[in-house]
Amino acid sequence: MEKLIEVKNLKQYFPVSSNKMFEKKYVKAVDDVSFYINKGETFGLVGESGCGKTTTGRTILRLNKPTSGQIIYDGVDITKVNMKPYRKKMQIVFQDPYASLDPRMTVGDIVGEAIDIHKLAKNKKERKEMIVSLLEKVGLNSEHANRYPHEFSGGQRQRIGIARALAVNPEFIVCDEPISALDVSIQAQVVNMFEDLQKELGLTYLFIAHDLSIVKHISDRIGVMYLGKIVELGTSNEIAFDSLHPYTKSLISAIPIPDPEISRSRKRIVLEGDVPSPVNPPSGCRFRTRCPHATELCAEKEPEFVEATPGHFVACHYYKELKK
Repeated sequence: MEKLIEVKNLKQYFPVSSNKMFEKKYVKAVDDVSFYINKGETFGLVGESGCGKTTTGRTILRLNKPTSGQIIYDGVDITKVNMKPYRKKMQIVFQDPYASLDPRMTVGDIVGEAIDIHKLAKNKKERKEMIVSLLEKVGLNSEHANRYPHEFSGGQRQRIGIARALAVNPEFIVCDEPISALDVSIQAQVVNMFEDLQKELGLTYLFIAHDLSIVKHISDRIGVMYLGKIVELGTSNEIAFDSLHPYTKSLISAIPIPDPEISRSRKRIVLEGDVPSPVNPPSGCRFRTRCPHATELCAEKEPEFVEATPGHFVACHYYKELKK
């Protein structure tokens, strides 16, 4: 398979004010992350709030300037280039459908804005036809084009956000927790729509979420993030049924199972303590302060990100012992 996106040793540090005069402190939001996404694939990025998922997605799109590392798009290093030609190829669907749409613009203008910027329509008639076609693709109709965002439900607003992302006919879309603000009944509809659009338009997704059950359903491969680092990466089935990292195991154990008998017999892995601060992360393995298997080695030495089985990577000193 051909790689569309390749991220190499990506770091994104944000400066924070310090009490001391000349001391500079940084929030290490993304710290040395590497992965790739094949063309036509959905790569899921999962982890709890504040682990750096969204920052990773935004940095790949260069909405944030990376501190260091490389972002390679279709064989070209785009880390320092002018992004205008790539804005058409790469788009984002934001998490909050309430905050990401301009309340003073009609839906037609919101979707049509990108068409105007990139001069994709020859005249007003063609522009209108393109907008209606995009709205129909996401399950809305031509009448909706003259309305304002406040007249729509959350699920419909997210559909407008998706239509806006599709307006420039992109190849790659970052889906930044696109369903976390929606009702559960609407979530399934939106996820199914993402899958249908992928088949129809040949899209490639980076799907960011904290709900592993949804990511497992939609993704081909999944990366699990904790405190700015990817701790495990593998196919959707490997992560769900053959996870190696203690953090991934605890996330999997939290997924509800509809069968009460299986659910009762299952052992829930509850993590102790809070997530440490990304300004001052623990030495060695970042997960060690909450890991039930941590030893002195975990404090002294950071685990390498190794390939445990072909295509299945993990960063844990004791993954072999935990597998037994």
